[in-house]
Amino acid sequence: MEGTVVAVVVVGLLLLVLRSGMRVVNQVERGVVFRFGKALPSHRQPGITFLVPFADRMRKVNVQVVTMPVPTQEGITRDNVSVKVDAVVYFRVTDPVRAAIEVQDYSFAVGQVAQSSLRSIIGKSDLDDLLSDRERLHEGLALMIDSPAAGWGIHIDRVEIKDVQLPESLKRSMSRQAEAERERRARVITADGEFQAAQQLANASRIMSDTPEAMQLRLLQTVVEVAAEKNSTLVMPFPVELLRYFDRATARIDADLRTASVPAQTRAEAQPGPVEQETGGPESAERP
Repeated sequence: MEGTVVAVVVVGLLLLVLRSGMRVVNQVERGVVFRFGKALPSHRQPGITFLVPFADRMRKVNVQVVTMPVPTQEGITRDNVSVKVDAVVYFRVTDPVRAAIEVQDYSFAVGQVAQSSLRSIIGKSDLDDLLSDRERLHEGLALMIDSPAAGWGIHIDRVEIKDVQLPESLKRSMSRQAEAERERRARVITADGEFQAAQQLANASRIMSDTPEAMQLRLLQTVVEVAAEKNSTLVMPFPVELLRYFDRATARIDADLRTASVPAQTRAEAQPGPVEQETGGPESAERP
């Protein structure tokens, strides 16, 4: 009877010891075991794991991707423009043992490195790069943050600049510049359209001058278009060529008249006066 009681007590103690040493590691975590204060080289995988009672202590490290917003950093760009920039960092733990040993708080450390790297990248970049060439800046930021984080067992997946805040005066200047650029493009497009229309009209006029029937057909087409409006008054276009014909005819008649008047004046000037022909002038009358 006493042996049975002792066996039950021993089994109970064993179960209690096993229960105290049993731990559960979630799927999104990895367990780092410290045995008598010294970290074991390998971490524990998700599932049920057993620790040596009173000797092992386990620290769980999350291996999910962490999204960390970087506070707004104010700086001066390379072209002397004061801006405020905020960003976001995506990182995850790749080596749980190093993340638990090499750095006290890896999240805080990554945040501080991200802030200093963002201020540094602002000072090295122009304003146009911050506004348009962000992909290259993202790669530079990720490289600057990943360099110290790699020694902590952290991998930087991605760094993105969320917003760039500009001074109000600079915003107004950029707005005026964009408006002037749009107006310039509109004027160029309008001038190009007028140039193309003039070329087409010139081609059409050459075709109509070579083929007089085309002008007549165009005249009839214009009459049909005017008559389709259901107007009581019908406007008949007057051909410009007819006016030019009258103009040329008038100029020809004026030239003929001027040509005919010139010989008559010449003959009148060549004939002597009647007094001079009869008397022979005042000098001849005084002679004996």
